[in-house]
Amino acid sequence: MDWFKDLLKDLPEMALFISLALGFAVGRVKIWKLSLGGVAGTLIVAILVGLVADVTLNDQVKNIAFAMFIFTLGFMAGPSFFAHLNRQSLRYGVFTVVEVVAILAITAVAIVTLDLDVGTAAGLLAGGATESAVLGTATEAIGKLHLPAAQIATLQANVGTAYSISYICGLITIVLLSSQFFPAIMRIDLRAEARKLWAALGGSGEDDAPKDLPSLVGRAHRVTTATGLTVAELERRLGDGVTVERVQEPGATAAGAGTAAPAAAGASPDTVLARDDVLVLYGPRAALAGADAVIGPELGDADALNSDLDVAQVQLAHLPRAGRRLGDVRDDLAGSARGVFLTDLSRVEQPLPMRPDTVVHSGDEIRLTGASSAVAAAAGRLGLRIDPGVKADFVYIAVGIILGMLIGKVTLTLGDVPLSLGTGGGCLLSGLLFGWLRAKNPAHGQYDPAAASVIKDLGLATFICAVGLSSGPKAVELIGKYGLSLPLAGICMTLIPACLSLVVAWKIMKLPAPLALGSIAGQQCSTPAITAIQQAAGNSTPLMAYTIVYALSNVVLPLLGPVAVAMAGALT
Repeated sequence: MDWFKDLLKDLPEMALFISLALGFAVGRVKIWKLSLGGVAGTLIVAILVGLVADVTLNDQVKNIAFAMFIFTLGFMAGPSFFAHLNRQSLRYGVFTVVEVVAILAITAVAIVTLDLDVGTAAGLLAGGATESAVLGTATEAIGKLHLPAAQIATLQANVGTAYSISYICGLITIVLLSSQFFPAIMRIDLRAEARKLWAALGGSGEDDAPKDLPSLVGRAHRVTTATGLTVAELERRLGDGVTVERVQEPGATAAGAGTAAPAAAGASPDTVLARDDVLVLYGPRAALAGADAVIGPELGDADALNSDLDVAQVQLAHLPRAGRRLGDVRDDLAGSARGVFLTDLSRVEQPLPMRPDTVVHSGDEIRLTGASSAVAAAAGRLGLRIDPGVKADFVYIAVGIILGMLIGKVTLTLGDVPLSLGTGGGCLLSGLLFGWLRAKNPAHGQYDPAAASVIKDLGLATFICAVGLSSGPKAVELIGKYGLSLPLAGICMTLIPACLSLVVAWKIMKLPAPLALGSIAGQQCSTPAITAIQQAAGNSTPLMAYTIVYALSNVVLPLLGPVAVAMAGALT
């Protein structure tokens, strides 16, 4: 292995990409319903590489990667975070409060009983809360302690090792608790409860599992039965969501005759249909399944369906602080933008139920499909149309990161411990601000969600890799010192807050079971947990609570890194 060690010492950047490649491969391995994910996988591989080769990355690489990650995290969460600062949403903030108070209390007990050092305590908190961003803010805070450089390096290495141990334990615990044990304790059929909630939101009671066939379809029919009806009357007969996009004159198209497509007439609600008119309709597949009986025979002529359709991804804005029902948004569009369909809804990268009573907030993303002119008009009314052609406004992003770094330089001293937000906390706050400003002023600050997601994941994985490489040489020593104490503490760090929140959600707030379990996953910011809950529930109703709590916890938890360091310093 000497040649491998020498190679990595000559090219330490190669260790980064080896850890990323192997780490993300390990993170994809699924055992039952569990997979570590790319970030945790990268940390484990990096610790092993660091243990074998004793190679580290430059501190500037680590700091730049973390600044890009944490700013992007705040930028993406900004609109949703501020949208949820209202009375209706803030009641879900109790779960974030339970999480924060519980993990700080458990960390304090672990520090005293196990005699944890500052780095191990901070890593235990970060991993038990399954919040990788805490790793960065805690590492930064340790770097500002008035200690010898060698001691600081050891404490920072302990953060990564303790995090990897407690993260694995915490991940397994929260997934099993939220998707298996808690429904059994509540003595409920989670799938039946999710169907009830789905129906209460205006659904049919059916699950929203992905379908092989698209839900929105186009059809062309020749008018026979519908002769004499107006477009508005026909749409009412066909059902909610069906729109007659255009009417072509009788005799202008003959299926299979090879004639050119006819000129199309606008389909206004008052247009009276004549026999042999050709109608082009768009709407839900189920609503158009029986259109033959209402209109006349369906045509197989592809030319008849040629239409200038468009798809737009829109970030909602200009909504009341308490949000609006999705059904109200649909009604507004039906009156002002004929032929525009809402085909997808998501919040913080998670899909939400497309049900009439689903509450939408500023910052949510919605997909519009329909005629180009109508989609453009509707997008302008609803908020900001995301331009996939412009990936990122680097001036806007760089200015935001600079501001965050300056905010992070502000330091307050508590006893012997200097307290500051650091680059992580400062860039998180500036990201929230710049993301919110972007939603309010869409002319500036383009940061395409796909590009933002890549930057966020790559920045965090690079930072985690740097931490893991430096942790490798100390990992065996730390594990030998504490043995099973760290895994057990990591389990308690997840188990106790989750159980407390179950009592709050089930017994005090009386939340429906899917919302209660979604809230518990959200307070941990645990994507694997909410995925397992969705699979058990059979639909996406748990996401309605998860996204609200996630938006709050995702901002508050990273700020606990310096708090954990200060608390550990005071107790040791």
